[in-house]
Amino acid sequence: MSHIRRILQVCVVAIYAVVLFPATSLAAGNDVGANVGGLLKHYAGELYGGIVGVISLMFLLNRRYTELAVFLFAAIVVAWMVFAPSDIAKAAEGIGKQIFG
Repeated sequence: MSHIRRILQVCVVAIYAVVLFPATSLAAGNDVGANVGGLLKHYAGELYGGIVGVISLMFLLNRRYTELAVFLFAAIVVAWMVFAPSDIAKAAEGIGKQIFG
């Protein structure tokens, strides 16, 4: 029972803090979802770059230069598709306007 009572006390304190200080707990202009999304996108980019770097070193040390070039080209295309989909949409619109008028 002590464990449940402690959890309830923490919940009550949190509710009181939100009620007493709504300006700080519900700050205007603070978009948590966008902040977390940006942080995760940044970490994913760093992780992707590290993985591409390690695999590139493997190709480089084994002296498979043509396979390295193909891999790097594919890695750049995949990164562009994953990390900049709005740029791909703009490029597709531009190509469509050039072709279809």
